[in-house]
Amino acid sequence: MTPYNQRITAFVELGKYLTDFCEKCYANDDSIDLEFKEIVARAEHENGWFTQENILHALREWGHLLTKENLEDWLSGYDLSTVDYPKIIGIIMAGNIPLVGFHDFLCVILSGHKVLAKLSSNDKRLLPHLVKFLVEQDPSLEESIAFVEGKMEGFDAVIATGSNNTGRYFEYYFGQKPHIIRKNRNSVAILTGKETQEELVALGEDIFRYYGLGCRNVSKIYIPEGFDFDPFFKAMYAYGDIIHQHKYANNYDYNKAVYLMSDFKILDNEFLVLKEEASLSSPISVLFYSYYSSEENLQKELDTLNDQIQCVVSNQYKDGHVGFGETQKPRLNDYADGVDTMEFLLQL
Repeated sequence: MTPYNQRITAFVELGKYLTDFCEKCYANDDSIDLEFKEIVARAEHENGWFTQENILHALREWGHLLTKENLEDWLSGYDLSTVDYPKIIGIIMAGNIPLVGFHDFLCVILSGHKVLAKLSSNDKRLLPHLVKFLVEQDPSLEESIAFVEGKMEGFDAVIATGSNNTGRYFEYYFGQKPHIIRKNRNSVAILTGKETQEELVALGEDIFRYYGLGCRNVSKIYIPEGFDFDPFFKAMYAYGDIIHQHKYANNYDYNKAVYLMSDFKILDNEFLVLKEEASLSSPISVLFYSYYSSEENLQKELDTLNDQIQCVVSNQYKDGHVGFGETQKPRLNDYADGVDTMEFLLQL
């Protein structure tokens, strides 16, 4: 078996492992991997946003993606013979949602390069365990994966994900090397007022999954003039239990109080605040909205905001749009910021 096929096989086995772990966790199966279960518990303890439900959602989605068919279909569009001399790729990972940097890690390994990963302090447990499993499947991977704390040195190229503030630091520090630097992005949804209740409930998944902390979470909706909010709020009640998560509840109480004291006009259902706002980036527990007069005018506005938008959600089945409830189920070729990570790596 070639090294490339060994790596594919290792990730396929990881996919099976993740799927099996999630199924046993949901079923309270005594034969579950207790070491991994403890790691999930520690990740939740160290980061209050990483609830078991959200960690398992991330693990389950990766389990679904890491199949032989999916991997080979994704990679069939690339010439993987172009990497003659593996380079060390520094990956600076964010910690906003569980395993948010795993796709970069996957790209580097399958491109034939080596990983030098700097984990976020908010998500430092999960990936090392998955790497341990991968090395058990393919021992040759051990020399291709390293973790670093503190200053990153000895790399040939960088993939860094962070905020607009850290992005400026990344550009200063890593700008002389080949790089992909990602900054803040948000996702938006376009509503017409003709959505079914099922579609609106699915939209709630795009809003509330990971408490809205991901760049693929919908932070703003565009609605037609005269939009009836009643069906929207009725659908959102399916997610009402989110207010029982204390960190989310604290954000809700704070943001609502600030808006009320500032005499801002808001809509509120006791766990989600809606505020009319031009900005895309809403705080936790808040969803911004803007009215549009025509689809043509809306498209012009979205075009001007293209470099700030990760996903556009709608039921219009337009090229580049994501269906309701699908933002946190990206495919292997759904690259962050629209930058083809694999192509970047193969051209180094």
